[in-house]
Amino acid sequence: MPKTPSNKLFRLVHSLSGSEKRYFKLFAGKEEKNSKYLRLFDAIEAQEAFDEEALKQAVYGAAAIEGRKYSELKAYLYDLILKSLQGYDERSSIDFRLKGMLQSVRVLYKRSQFDDCKDLLAKTRKLARKYEQFNTLVEVLNWEKAIAYAQTDIAFLDRELPRIESEEQRALEHLQNIAAYRNIFLQLLTSLRKDASLRSAVQTLALRQILEHPLLSSEEKAGTHRARVLYHRIYSLYYFSQKDFGHFYRTSRRLLDLMESQPHFLQEDMSEYISALSNLTFSCGWLKKYGEVEECLRKFRKIRPNTLDDELKIHRQYYMNKLGFCIVKGDFEEGLRVLEEHQQEVRRFDDAAFRKNTFFFQYFYICFGSGDFSRALEYLNEWLNLSGNIERKDLQSLARILNLIVHFEMGNSMLLDSLVRSTYRFLKKQEHVREYERRVLNFIRNSQKWTSRKESRQAYQLLKEDLAGLFQSKEEGAMLELFDITAWIDSKIEDKPFAQVVQERFQAIASAEEA
Repeated sequence: MPKTPSNKLFRLVHSLSGSEKRYFKLFAGKEEKNSKYLRLFDAIEAQEAFDEEALKQAVYGAAAIEGRKYSELKAYLYDLILKSLQGYDERSSIDFRLKGMLQSVRVLYKRSQFDDCKDLLAKTRKLARKYEQFNTLVEVLNWEKAIAYAQTDIAFLDRELPRIESEEQRALEHLQNIAAYRNIFLQLLTSLRKDASLRSAVQTLALRQILEHPLLSSEEKAGTHRARVLYHRIYSLYYFSQKDFGHFYRTSRRLLDLMESQPHFLQEDMSEYISALSNLTFSCGWLKKYGEVEECLRKFRKIRPNTLDDELKIHRQYYMNKLGFCIVKGDFEEGLRVLEEHQQEVRRFDDAAFRKNTFFFQYFYICFGSGDFSRALEYLNEWLNLSGNIERKDLQSLARILNLIVHFEMGNSMLLDSLVRSTYRFLKKQEHVREYERRVLNFIRNSQKWTSRKESRQAYQLLKEDLAGLFQSKEEGAMLELFDITAWIDSKIEDKPFAQVVQERFQAIASAEEA
């Protein structure tokens, strides 16, 4: 039996969902409860970090360990888990169920049980149609021909061959249609990911050419549910990339309604639904449809994940949107509660699977809004320490501007001069210094010269006026929207807490929406 590295086994065990772990233990058998491989499984499951010696101790205690036996134990457990997952997927995955049914057809066929084959094929066809498994449908049709040939059933072939040929052609057309939409989606995704922040004229033209594909002229070109889902995913991705949030909202809403109209597909694969719900939540927030944001957040809590990856995606998307909504509302007290809840829940996920860096900005924002500048600075420093390969350049620049603002709030005047210089050097190394960055840098630098409250208020007012015109710029406005710098400035002019200013604005918008 080949050797199985312990960390490979560790990763497999920790990739299992709770229901998959329970299934494995039932699969392994209650009568074997005290077997070494089950003790090894339990020991690995209990570990937060891989520890080989602790595993050996849990399985063998103080007894002498024969190296080969331990290696064989790990290999046996690894194979047993894979077998249990095959059984789990056969029970929960339509793809595995259909493959199992076709294998049963083959078994029956080899034993000339043709009538039983036909009965099972009828069930397989019905299930394959329901789930749009067109490859399986083609196999079912091939089995119909094979059985008729084996039985020399010329009457059947004479009567049914045109129908079989027509069904085969339709199934193949559906497969080609779905494949074409998937290729368009991947082509669009690839084009967008080449440059996530800036759009050249050549790239803009390339995106338009993708959208001119004949299959995208109408939803009616998509012949199946799967193809229609891809059709709307393509447009959703495109409108998001263009920051056309009105169309992004409408496409996301249509996509979610489409998915919810066929719930049996969601039982098979929940991952795309989670993404679609997150997109809709984001678009509602951007368009200030706050009632719909709350409706989406409630839906997140009702989703039943199929896999551990689903659990991770639900957690990530729910808390990113929930924390973001707390920020928009200015309810930083609730934001702290949600932040603590999120950080408690996230402990059950592997560090490698959960990308904490995607949350650093929200961690910072919640603490900043709460007035806990020391904690906000801790999260900001973690954000600043990210590799340039991990974080987008525009966000790295924003983090450095926020770093200046936090130190300014904390009254670290002795540090500000050197921080302004180092920030300016960093920004100069980027492709260009944005105008809002330049103006905030000048504001912080000149703050050392203020001698009265009246003078500082005038400086804030001037900064507000300087930044106001930049919101019309697509690039400058996008960055200014990330952190509500206008609310921060107004809090200084009006001598109010930052949170209070944000809350008052939100309440005014929410009241207008209700009216």
